[in-house]
Amino acid sequence: GHLGCFINLKDCVNAIAFVALGTSVPDTFASKTAAIEDESADASVGNVTGSNAVNVFLGIGIAWTMAAIYHESQGNSFNVPVGSLGFSVTIFCIEACLAILILFIRRSPAVGGELGGPKLYKTISAAIFVFFWVFYVAISAMEAYGVISGF
Repeated sequence: GHLGCFINLKDCVNAIAFVALGTSVPDTFASKTAAIEDESADASVGNVTGSNAVNVFLGIGIAWTMAAIYHESQGNSFNVPVGSLGFSVTIFCIEACLAILILFIRRSPAVGGELGGPKLYKTISAAIFVFFWVFYVAISAMEAYGVISGF
């Protein structure tokens, strides 16, 4: 994209840092509103899973299908070189499992429940989740630029 070109940022890093953030921030506010208005916060979880399903199945699926049809109509084959997706997905899955573990701990009555409890636990949970995102972007960027090696 233009931003990545302007600041000399690889497309894969731009995608996980800025594009993903730009598409997720509106969902974050919608989920927050749903969590506040719904007693069980089920609408908030439904918003997140529904949004991700649309992004994955429609956002990626339709674009790739259109690209494949276009290339086929031009007499070309639609080939995409293998990238470092395995490394990023592995880091993401590890962090997702840790996030689920944190949410299970937060649901415990000992810490005041999922959406309640002392401000200290809320602040710690939020800080950990922000750290997860920063770490994911940083480790993926280091792998993309060859600072560390992926799989």
